[in-house]
Amino acid sequence: MELILLERIEKLGQMGDVVTVKPGYARNYLLPQKRALRATKKNIEHFQAQRSQLETANIKRRGEAELVAKKLDGQKVVIIRSAGEAGQLYGSVNARNIADAAMASGFSIERSQVTIQRPVKLLGLHPIRIRLHPEVFATITINVARTKDEAERQNVLGRAIIGDEDDAAEEEAANAAELAELFEEGPPALAESEAEQEPGDAEDTSRIEDEPKETAKDA
Repeated sequence: MELILLERIEKLGQMGDVVTVKPGYARNYLLPQKRALRATKKNIEHFQAQRSQLETANIKRRGEAELVAKKLDGQKVVIIRSAGEAGQLYGSVNARNIADAAMASGFSIERSQVTIQRPVKLLGLHPIRIRLHPEVFATITINVARTKDEAERQNVLGRAIIGDEDDAAEEEAANAAELAELFEEGPPALAESEAEQEPGDAEDTSRIEDEPKETAKDA
């Protein structure tokens, strides 16, 4: 099916391009979202007459999207889900869940702006691309965990916490950090009585040992 694009479509074309796509892609995605028109003679003439206005509106929307992208890019969003010991979720995290979690964190994101190939089915930190405009994208990280406490620990480790091995590794890392702090502080201070003692105050036993012992004959 031939369409004329009303905006830039990634990996497809620019505004005003006439492209050929599969009928299902056109009917289910491009046409309902008003991102394209059927490439009839009448529609092409209408587009050419409105092109200047469309391009001006597009530039304005792109500028607004760039401002949002600066605030959104790099943000982390926590999503709480039940999961097994191996980190497999009981269910999954889809585009709607991500949009809702972002909204709860104060960011206005629509489901259609979340670009994921397939739902997330594992604990951990997952980068997600957000389409704010046909030419502007931001990347957020969703932190999928079983509890808020676990999410905080995953954020520190930079990966999912799975099973007892991770708990042991985290405890070992904490112990190592404590030892490092002790070494940085230096050896423990001497007790005050020891620190104030003059070198000559200690009993000198060497001279006593060197003196000859009195024998019965000498007496």
